[in-house]
Amino acid sequence: MSPMRICDALWVGFYVLWLLWAIRIKKAERRESSLSYLLHRVLVGAGFLLIFFDLPWKWLHRRMLPSSEWLPLLGITVALAGFGLAIWARMHIGRNWSSAVVAKSEHELICSGPYRWVRHPIYSGLMLALLGTALVQDQVRGLIALLLVYAGWKIKSRLEERMMVSTFGDQYTAYANSTGALFPRLR
Repeated sequence: MSPMRICDALWVGFYVLWLLWAIRIKKAERRESSLSYLLHRVLVGAGFLLIFFDLPWKWLHRRMLPSSEWLPLLGITVALAGFGLAIWARMHIGRNWSSAVVAKSEHELICSGPYRWVRHPIYSGLMLALLGTALVQDQVRGLIALLLVYAGWKIKSRLEERMMVSTFGDQYTAYANSTGALFPRLR
């Protein structure tokens, strides 16, 4: 099986797991606006469209790095690490998870597992998985996809920050001051 097919299979497996986990989540009490939801969804969707679909513009398919036998293996390893982080984070956030920016009924502030170091480890993990996929693919479109997804999740994470401050107040502010948003803080 080609390295890109392996990445495709990892993404499909991850997506199926995510859909199964989404069945049992808490009910939302407050939700982001439709416009903000659309904004980050379009950016993230465009990124995933770029990396997984062959678009006709030849410049998107140019190589990024010199050809190497180890690059696909490195990419798959990075992708697996990213999926592992995202799954670990999803296990810790449990029923508080949502694909949209929401405050749940009986919402809990999760500070365990990977949430000890970053406030949005699912995004961090999936960006790592996307980076790994881009390394396997080794095309300009992978880098552009990564930038689009990062922009979408950066917007979404800022909206989530505001929602969490309005839900948890000083408790969330103290938590935010002690952790990184998408990447751990260097001390």
